[in-house]
Amino acid sequence: MSEKPKRKLTAMGDVVASVLKQAGLTERLAQVSVIPEWPRLVGPQIAEVTEPLLLQQDGTLVVMVKTHGWMQELTLLEPELLRSLNRDPSRAPVVKLRLLLRR
Repeated sequence: MSEKPKRKLTAMGDVVASVLKQAGLTERLAQVSVIPEWPRLVGPQIAEVTEPLLLQQDGTLVVMVKTHGWMQELTLLEPELLRSLNRDPSRAPVVKLRLLLRR
C-alpha cells in the first residue's frame, strides 16, 4: 500500500491571521483594538466614567458615559482624546466619538 504524504502542521494563530488577511479584516481588527486599550489610552479618571461599546465601520467610536457633566467634558476633550486614541500610526484612525448617556 502507498502511504499518504504527511502534511505539515500550521499554527492556529497563523491560520487565523491568514484568514483575516484574505478577508481584508486585518486593518479593521487593529483599529478595534482601541476598545480593550481604552483605559490606558484615556487614563484612569476618564475610563472610570466611560465604557467604549463599539467601533463603527466609519471610524466612529461609541462610548457610554455615566453623567451629563462628564458628557460635556468629554465633548470638549474630543480632539485631545482622538489624538491619544490615534497615536499608533499602524492602525486606521478613530475619526469621531459618539457619546451616549448611560440610563
